[in-house]
Amino acid sequence: MPLGTLDANPPPFFRQGPSALSKLTLFGALALFLMVADMRLQITQPLRVAVATGLYPVQWLLLRPVLWLRDGGQYFESLKTSRAGADAANYQLNLQSLRAQQVEQLTLENSRLRLALGLRERLTTTAQAAQVLYDAADPYTRKVIIDRGSLDGLLAGSPVLDETGVLGQVTRVYPLVSEVTLVTDREQATPVLNTRTGARGVAFGDPSLHANAMELRFIAANADVQVGDLLTTSGVDGVYPSGLRVARVSKVERRVDSAFARIACLPLALVAGVSHVLVLKPVGLQVAPRPTEPAPTQAPRKGAKK
Repeated sequence: MPLGTLDANPPPFFRQGPSALSKLTLFGALALFLMVADMRLQITQPLRVAVATGLYPVQWLLLRPVLWLRDGGQYFESLKTSRAGADAANYQLNLQSLRAQQVEQLTLENSRLRLALGLRERLTTTAQAAQVLYDAADPYTRKVIIDRGSLDGLLAGSPVLDETGVLGQVTRVYPLVSEVTLVTDREQATPVLNTRTGARGVAFGDPSLHANAMELRFIAANADVQVGDLLTTSGVDGVYPSGLRVARVSKVERRVDSAFARIACLPLALVAGVSHVLVLKPVGLQVAPRPTEPAPTQAPRKGAKK
């Protein structure tokens, strides 16, 4: 039989109803209708709540092994970190104990040497705790307000410290509060000493670098200053006791067109987020006043009548 005479249509027994295109159009429209109806009327919300409630115990059971594995890993990781921190703390404690023993011996030797040389004892300063209330209103300065004033015995010029270093100096005193100018203020100058070389200098606040920066000025370009040098108070200004940590050198630039090096420093005190401070009395109050020089006598003029 020729192939052209065969009927391509399936026999009536195998017919499946509407065509595939009709089914696609119908179910697509139905799905779109259900989505719009669910968005507008929330018709499937009760069904969704019921399914979620029924599946919650199953989800809880399936997630238990995953959570146990994760918590177990975090436990062992935290245990490892805690052990490492405990070992580091014990090492630092041993170092501090050794240094404390050496400090006692050095203090005794220092007192004996001062007694032998006829030098006066080191100055001791009293201190009182204070809390930072808020920053000063002027956005162009670096100042904070503390909750101690003249009624608490504070004086202008008193050094202010935190647990890590010199924070600034009391520059204005009110009855109940005081204004503290931070070491990073552009107008604040702090006499410092390089603990590695023993060279003295003056550190100024330098907001041109960034908000919390300092600059060691008037240092010769060929001076021995290196990154990482520790700067402490020199004690020659009559304000700060000697040996207080101030800053650490972070950058040294030596230019051929300048006789001075540009030395950037980072303050060690928490100038941006300090909450509690310690206020000392100025060292100058414990030092004898500078003697006044007698006024020079003028020689009599020639030809003047006696």
